[in-house]
Amino acid sequence: QVQLVESGGGLVQAGGSLRLSCVAVRGTFSSYAMAWFRQAPGKEREYVAAIDWSGGATDYADTVKGRFAISRDNAKNTVFLQMNSLKPEDTAVYYCAADTNYRVVRALIGRIMYWGQGTQVTVSS
Repeated sequence: QVQLVESGGGLVQAGGSLRLSCVAVRGTFSSYAMAWFRQAPGKEREYVAAIDWSGGATDYADTVKGRFAISRDNAKNTVFLQMNSLKPEDTAVYYCAADTNYRVVRALIGRIMYWGQGTQVTVSS
């Protein structure tokens, strides 16, 4: 069983930056591919970015490509999401997710094994 705890959300002006963190408590962190998703009010949860177990492969949604960067530190059981050039449409609750299968965290949201509780990101215009 893996417990995921996100942090780093907050209020930022458009054009600003935030860095989200997700710490995995228990489990073997390096065994899991990790991803970030987000959900805005009244909308479905959507994929943001993913990283494989080693950090050697990353993937991004088109809406954040070139602005966000996902990374991980297996020694610290932590995955990060660096968010730059933030826009009001980036406002959402951001969730960390983990699964043993990289393909699942990228494309099969209904099969993802573990989710965090979410952290709010609000971007003002």
